Amino acid sequence: MRGAKKRKTGKRIKEALCIALAAWLFVVLVYRIIRPPGTPLMIIRSVQSFWSSHDGFRSWEWVPLRALPVFVPQAIVTAEDARFMEHWGVDLAAVGDAIDAAGKQSRIRGASTITMQTVKNLFLWPGRSYVRKIVEWCMAPIAGFVWGKRRTLELYVNVIEWGEGIYGIESAARHYFKKTAAQLSLREAAALAAILPNPRRLSPVHMVQSTRRRYERILKESSSVRLP
Repeated sequence: MRGAKKRKTGKRIKEALCIALAAWLFVVLVYRIIRPPGTPLMIIRSVQSFWSSHDGFRSWEWVPLRALPVFVPQAIVTAEDARFMEHWGVDLAAVGDAIDAAGKQSRIRGASTITMQTVKNLFLWPGRSYVRKIVEWCMAPIAGFVWGKRRTLELYVNVIEWGEGIYGIESAARHYFKKTAAQLSLREAAALAAILPNPRRLSPVHMVQSTRRRYERILKESSSVRLP
């Protein structure tokens, strides 16, 4: 009797997982064509704003990738995922480095590709943990295959957080430089890309030394980046 109950419970769990996977795949397919209505992070930040003085949601504006000067996505790829065109969602070399480093730390750092960050922003929760990182590693190759490089990059530049309550390159350009993303200069694009490791604390206008070094590297290397 107990064995039958366990088998029944196991069957229900498998069915629930299959339904969840099918639902996720459907949403991934939809996002290949249609812009997302929002992200879990936007909701989380909005809820957090009720309990703090931070702005949970200031602005989010969508801009097609084709409307951006080529140096904007080049700067972002240089800053966040230099091997973006060489992998399908997971950079195995970077993963190996992150696993080695994790043996010396209490949490996993690094190894996030643009595809993984897009998946995280669209479907998962913020913060660092082994569980979320493993889920990212599993989801990213599938999403990357369905979306393709160009759509993945377009989703990424439009959903990532660029400051307190600021989402996407269009909102970031208007907030920091009082212009549209299409009007950004190379230096402004590099400055925005340079703060992506910690956009809630760093500023593209008043750069600290570490951000300045990153900014200079992006300016130097971004023109050679290949895009989809």
